[in-house]
Amino acid sequence: MTDSTLQSKAAATAAGDDTEGMSYLESLPRRLVTLYLPLFVILVVLLFPFYWMVLTSIKPDEQLIDMEKFNPFWVIHPTFKHISKLLFETQYPRWLWNTMYVAVGATFLSIVASVLSAYAITRLRFKGAEAVGVLIFFAYLVPPSILFIPLASVIQAYGLFDSPLSLILVYPTLLIPFSTWLLMGYFKTIPYELEECALIDGASRWQILVKIIVPLAVPGLISAFIFSFTLCWNEFIYALTFLQSTPNKTVPVAIVNEFVDGDIYKWGSLMAGALVGSLPLVILYAFFVEHYVSAMTGAVKE
Repeated sequence: MTDSTLQSKAAATAAGDDTEGMSYLESLPRRLVTLYLPLFVILVVLLFPFYWMVLTSIKPDEQLIDMEKFNPFWVIHPTFKHISKLLFETQYPRWLWNTMYVAVGATFLSIVASVLSAYAITRLRFKGAEAVGVLIFFAYLVPPSILFIPLASVIQAYGLFDSPLSLILVYPTLLIPFSTWLLMGYFKTIPYELEECALIDGASRWQILVKIIVPLAVPGLISAFIFSFTLCWNEFIYALTFLQSTPNKTVPVAIVNEFVDGDIYKWGSLMAGALVGSLPLVILYAFFVEHYVSAMTGAVKE
C-alpha cells in the first residue's frame, strides 16, 4: 500500500470522526427535538419570571386588580407610575445605596480573608492543611438560621444594631468559607514551579502572593467576588433581624416591609422595586460571566 493511499484513508477517517459526533443534528426533525425544543423550554423557564416582573411593574392598577377582564399575560396602556413612585416618592434610592454599601464592604473583607486563608492552606503545606480546608467547607454548610441569633447578641453588645455596618461584619461568616474553598481549588491549578523560582530569586511569601498568585488567580477572584456580592445583595434573614429603621434597610427587606400592608400587596411598586434591584446583578454577570465560568473549570494549567 502506497503512502498516498494511507494518507487519503487517514484524511477520510479524520473527516468522518469530525462529523460523526454531530450527525444526529443533521435532519431538521431531530434538531427540533434534541436542540430547539429544549432550548425553548429553558428560555421560557428562565425568562418568564423577569417578563412577569416587567409586565406587573408597568400595568395600571385596574389591570392588576381585575384579572378576568384584562389579559394577565399582556398589558394595555402601560404606565410608568409605579416606577416613578418607587424612585421619587419613597426612600428606594437610599435603600439601593445601603445594599450597595453593604455588599461591596462585606465582599471586600471576605475576598481579602479568603485569599490569605486559601493561600496558606494550599501553598504553605503545613500539617493538617487538608483537614482545615474540609472544616472550612463544613462551616459553609451551617444554616444561617442557626447563626443569626448568637450573632444578633454580639451585634447588640457592640452597639451596632440597626446599622448597615453590622451586616458588613456579619456577612463574611457566610462568605469566607465558600470563597476560601473556591480559591483553594483555583490556587491548586497554579504551578508550584513559579513559586519555587520566586523563592530561589529571594522573593518573600507576601511578594509571591501579591505579584504572582493574585494576578494569575484573577478569574478565580472574580468568581468569588460575584458569588459573595450576589449573596450579600439578596440576603434577607440577617438584614431583617439587624435593621429596624426604614432609612437603614436594604432593598430585599425594604420592598417587602414598605409595599406590603397586612394582606394588601402593592404589586406594581413591589415588582418595580424587585426589577430595579436586580439590574446591578444583571450588569455584573453580563460583564464577568466568562471569568466566572473559567474559574469554575480552572483556567491556569501547567
